[in-house]
Amino acid sequence: MSGFPEDTAALDAWASAHVEGFVGPSRAIKYPTGQSNPTYRLETPGRAYVLRSKPPGKLLKSAHMVEREFRVLRALENVGFPAPRALALCEDEGVTGSVFYLMGYVDGRILWDPALPDLTNTERAAIYDSMNAGLAALHSIDVAKAGLADYGKPGSYFQRQTQRWSEQYRSSETKPVPDMDRLIDWLAAHMPPDDGRVSLVHGDFRIDNMIFAHDSGRLLAVLDWELSTLGHPFADLAYQCMQWRLPNEGDMRGLAGIDRAAKGLPSEEDYVATYCRRMGLSGVPHWPFMIAFSFFRIAAILQGVYKRALDGNASNPERGIKMGAAVPLMAKLAIEEIERG
Repeated sequence: MSGFPEDTAALDAWASAHVEGFVGPSRAIKYPTGQSNPTYRLETPGRAYVLRSKPPGKLLKSAHMVEREFRVLRALENVGFPAPRALALCEDEGVTGSVFYLMGYVDGRILWDPALPDLTNTERAAIYDSMNAGLAALHSIDVAKAGLADYGKPGSYFQRQTQRWSEQYRSSETKPVPDMDRLIDWLAAHMPPDDGRVSLVHGDFRIDNMIFAHDSGRLLAVLDWELSTLGHPFADLAYQCMQWRLPNEGDMRGLAGIDRAAKGLPSEEDYVATYCRRMGLSGVPHWPFMIAFSFFRIAAILQGVYKRALDGNASNPERGIKMGAAVPLMAKLAIEEIERG
């Protein structure tokens, strides 16, 4: 972003006029992990804030919509769901060079490895139960009462998402990935019938997009709402359950190959059953499709990150290149799920 974060004078002036209690000068520290929307911790003499911005350069259609993030955070505050407090949205690119918003800083811990190697079995169980309860609470929100009835198109979620991410993938494709071609064709041919379920979905519900209390498993905030929309709740559930299939080695952080029972981690079956109990469901139909779809969508997202890294627009280009290398693996895992049936 032009002039930011080195020079925050214009930002401080804007924030002083739009955020109650904001007093500069501020210092911006970029978080290294975000690959889509650059995120900064904004420190002032009195308190800390978090700034989320659109990235520079040419952007894919409907991507990086920080305006939507801001809107959903405002709505979540009104219904008491754990999320950062949205403070102010700036659509004037002249302030920092990009559209951005400020939100409150949540003091807690982010757990980057879903295997939770530094915790006890009891602590691991508490963290996973908090995530499960948070997911059920999210999908139980009355979107009309929350003011989000028009936040997305109801119905045909998987069909629309498959089409959207197929187009996004093709627009950022850099070399052929045969398993992705096969996967796209399979999803289109095995689309489940629309069952009418509609809820607010997060779109990227995983452990490192959450903040937990320092001294307990309590979920303080769910982060990164860029992909949120009105959609099918099982998409969020299946997306999180990809973790059980991902390896825990190199740059990958999953639960495959880990003795989960010995470490107090739930099996996928138990995690899904707990969610169903909380939601009053007897089960989740079309599970292989849900898992394959989830791997397909994350592969398309990673391909976009990789393309932005090649184009010089990624938040962390070096990490973006590494993430792009995972696209064939994601497609392969999806194909393996399909073949298992």
